[in-house]
Amino acid sequence: MRQRHGAGPDVAAHPEYNGGRSGFFGLLPTRDAQIEVGHAVRDLMRAGVPHYRAALTRAAADLPAVGRWPDAGTRLVHRGLEDLLLHPETPARTRELMRRAALGGVAVRAPHVWQRARAEVLRPQLLAALTEEAAHRRGDPAREPRDVLDAVLGACPPGETGDRTVAELHLMMFRAVMAPLSSSLAWSVLLACLRHRAASPWPWPADDIVREALRHRPMAWMLGRVLPQAVKLGGTAFEAGDLVSVSPYLLHHDTRHWADPDAFRPERWTGTDTRHGPYIPFGAGPFTCAGAAVAHTLITDSLTALSRDAHLNVTGGDTRPAMAEGNVPRPFTLRRTLKPPAEGDTGHDTGGR
Repeated sequence: MRQRHGAGPDVAAHPEYNGGRSGFFGLLPTRDAQIEVGHAVRDLMRAGVPHYRAALTRAAADLPAVGRWPDAGTRLVHRGLEDLLLHPETPARTRELMRRAALGGVAVRAPHVWQRARAEVLRPQLLAALTEEAAHRRGDPAREPRDVLDAVLGACPPGETGDRTVAELHLMMFRAVMAPLSSSLAWSVLLACLRHRAASPWPWPADDIVREALRHRPMAWMLGRVLPQAVKLGGTAFEAGDLVSVSPYLLHHDTRHWADPDAFRPERWTGTDTRHGPYIPFGAGPFTCAGAAVAHTLITDSLTALSRDAHLNVTGGDTRPAMAEGNVPRPFTLRRTLKPPAEGDTGHDTGGR
């Protein structure tokens, strides 16, 4: 297999580049089946946004004043997602295995070898429990999807997808949701705190911070597709089986299209700067992540809950990514100082910041 790197967004959107099935959903027999599962999970997550917000408010209230990130962010995101991944009536052991997987290096690749070894022991235990649960639910299906497992089970082609495959798809979606949310939240916190060290609130909306963090440090370093047939893209001839890669990171730092691309500047999204280049943190073309808009919403909600009525500052921050399965922040310490309530404040959350 030949590899070609550095292709642009026009290639990512090209119909020939997007032929065939997605490698991400390789367990499913057809592209239509892949689309069906992706959309089912997206719709479940979109419907669950109010639940996520409520769970985040409770989780943020329980946070210690000082925390080690990005692990603390992973715990925060999991608290918001826990009931959407597996609803509360799921057997306690299966939910506990999912919690351990979320925090133990299965969802987000752990930095240390010993942690990854422990995750490899946990993964088959979780798959076995999910397989058993999928079989149970197949015999007693829910009228409406209650969690991601229901969504996957309902969208898989009937008679063509076994319980083990459903479990593997659920685990795949679990990682696809958890990893970008927790990593992008950590990047948003770190980069905003490093840029604005004053004791005053951040001068940018949370949405602009997240948008700029996804540009500056996109989770996906490289997006690759194996071409199903010979084709010419961008004036270059490729053979069937060639791997063509597009780098969101490089496109987001292209000086030809972005003003001062190496600087973290949330104000570029609301200011007068119109030099916005290719922006593909979740891919481009037909294989763009189906849940891109929902993911952006959840990351923004997480940052809003974390920063509401609080001053954040970091120590030990390093903007160089630790390359794992994507651009992951190196460990840093976050201090979260709650603001004293204003005189006459009843303590009720009004949703403002």
